[in-house]
Amino acid sequence: MDMQRCCGTRCGCGATLGRIAVFLLLAASPALAQGRVGGTFAEDMRDFVATPSVPGYEKALGEKIRDEAASLHPAVDNLGDVVATIGSGAPHRLIVTPIDEPGYVVSGITDDGYLRLQRLPQSGLPPVFNALYSAQPVKIGAANGKWIDGVVAGLSIHLQNDRAEAPKSSDIDNMYVDIGASSAEEARKAGVDILSPLAIDRRLGGLGDSDLAGASVGDKFGAAAVLEMLRKIDPSKIKGTLTAAFVVQQWTGARGLQRILNTVPAEEMIYVGRMLPGRAHAAPHHEPGDGVLLGLEQPDGAPAGLAAELKQLADANKIPVATDYSAGLIPASYLPLPALPARWAHLGIATAWANTPAEEIANSDLDNLEALLVAYATGGAPEISHPAFASPPFGKQISTWPNDAYPSRESILKGLVETYAASNHEQPMREAVRDFLRGEKLEQDNAGNLILRLGTAPAGSKTPKILVVAHMDEIGFQVKSISSDGRLEAEELGGMELSFYEGHAMLVHAAGGDRDAIMELPPGWDAANFEWPKESEQTIRVDVGARSPEEVAKLGIKVGDSITIPKEYRKLAGTRANGRSFDDRVGDTALISAVYGLGNSLKDRDVTFVWSTGEELGLDGAEAVAKRLAAQGHTPDYVFAVDTFVSSDSPLESKRFADAPIGQGFVIRAIDSSNIAPRDSVERVIQLARENHIPVQYGITGGGNDGATFVPHGAVDIALGWPLRYSHSPAEVIDTRDVDALARIIEVIAKSW
Repeated sequence: MDMQRCCGTRCGCGATLGRIAVFLLLAASPALAQGRVGGTFAEDMRDFVATPSVPGYEKALGEKIRDEAASLHPAVDNLGDVVATIGSGAPHRLIVTPIDEPGYVVSGITDDGYLRLQRLPQSGLPPVFNALYSAQPVKIGAANGKWIDGVVAGLSIHLQNDRAEAPKSSDIDNMYVDIGASSAEEARKAGVDILSPLAIDRRLGGLGDSDLAGASVGDKFGAAAVLEMLRKIDPSKIKGTLTAAFVVQQWTGARGLQRILNTVPAEEMIYVGRMLPGRAHAAPHHEPGDGVLLGLEQPDGAPAGLAAELKQLADANKIPVATDYSAGLIPASYLPLPALPARWAHLGIATAWANTPAEEIANSDLDNLEALLVAYATGGAPEISHPAFASPPFGKQISTWPNDAYPSRESILKGLVETYAASNHEQPMREAVRDFLRGEKLEQDNAGNLILRLGTAPAGSKTPKILVVAHMDEIGFQVKSISSDGRLEAEELGGMELSFYEGHAMLVHAAGGDRDAIMELPPGWDAANFEWPKESEQTIRVDVGARSPEEVAKLGIKVGDSITIPKEYRKLAGTRANGRSFDDRVGDTALISAVYGLGNSLKDRDVTFVWSTGEELGLDGAEAVAKRLAAQGHTPDYVFAVDTFVSSDSPLESKRFADAPIGQGFVIRAIDSSNIAPRDSVERVIQLARENHIPVQYGITGGGNDGATFVPHGAVDIALGWPLRYSHSPAEVIDTRDVDALARIIEVIAKSW
């Protein structure tokens, strides 16, 4: 049965009143004939990539496509395929493109609120596919049709010393999704349940002037190209019937394609989609920029039939085309399979880093593909031109606030999290802190630290000198050199698990503005026996879309520029949130909030607040302050270093130590890798917290703190923090109640220690 609908009339295989009516309407209206399909190519690519479409859950993307092609009155069958038809009679030609992408569905929910997963599809993907989700932000389809935020749990680098056998991120049994819920009931209340779809968070990035990159871009280019073809064709030049079908579940048995083959009686078909790897032969070998690809199941074969005619058409229109290996469109099954039309061909374009979050295609290839489709549909000479793609900013920089009111603690945190400032590149954070503390007399020293002195203790007073410090820098990378092929070679700024960043989107912070980039995966990443190499054995390569040092220079990128990953503050369930660089934006927020709370109430006190630099490189900024104050004879009596308490509150970590649950208060870092706080000082902080009804925890964790640099000069270091899940990763999770507790205890200490 033909599942197409034209003007409300079910259509058969020949001409119908419905099809004729649509054809006459389009042909009679010049406006509709030239622009009946809404939107633009750039908008389609951005929207399609931004819309998760896990197999079986393509409805949202199908609705976008249906709306874009609304003037063609597309049908949507009960599987989810979107089908638009122009013209009538013979010949009947079919253009098919898939719209689904690999992802997961929720297969279980633990008692403590974590989601368990099953992958769709279960096979046919690179061995690193699961691992590339580790410690990454994700989207989960809720019952109300909206996509809510979550993260995949990842190991905290600070907690792995001496651990015998850490869980492997490639094993799906080690995949847990954190949406901020603390119970299965809370997870379901947020709209998540078994069978909810899940896909990695993403956006489409423009690499230089030539390439596009982003999760699922290789699964969405076909839909964008076919829609662009529908915009450009003139129905009066269509001979016979042309059907465009946007099909679902290609990754899971090509079920949408099979439905179309059984219901649309086409004489010939073009399948538009990625080249498909197979077991019998090597994977596709062409690179982005090689032109339109003709997929052949025999690697050394020559195009024949419709494929040969398409090559001739491309040659006649000076459209670059090449052949490449691609496996069969429909996998073997125990069910009878429909036959492909006698005449069919597979068109696609090359993808680099296929089926990873860094998947990349060339703009020129996409333009040429769309042009060839227009030439095929109309027999005319197509124009090949598209405006350059401009990617939107990721996250927002700090916004201003009214002079007559303080911003909320969460708005401070959001503003700071969405400010980029890798170690030795802290200027944006200095500006952000100054903005939130406008009117305060902030000093800046030679190391770039910001210093604020509060209190009116007279000289010679026995009032203890107190210093509270939080660091402004975040982990990241820096351009070390530029290779002859235009790739950047980068070096780490701070300690990290490099696999959380390889194969993902990056931002290069150049003088002229941020540039989209991707971090390349290590050699052999797609091999069945791939193992992540030691970081010391790797060269970190970053692709910005340039292919020579000269092209890099045109992008305004230079050696020494910092590199980070795109980030934003994302609310999770309840009072929890995700955002990379909570370490130490939470500490910075707590200090700013404490300054607001203290106001002018520090009579006869001696308190100094420091926002330090270079902590991730070895406590550099704090050390400069410690040495300078010691040389001046002003070493503080007590230093309260405010930084992350890396918590084992995670399904992947051992609870042997660092056991401080998020949401249960600030934490005293009694022992870490750089300091042991005196027990009586720990007890005093606990007493102050309880007297002021502030939830408090204490314990042992990994990592160092800024206060340790003051200890050799005579200070007592009492490190404070808040529990953080998945430290130094894109998946960092906090509970904002802990931020509140931290800010309150700092205020109490400043007043009464």
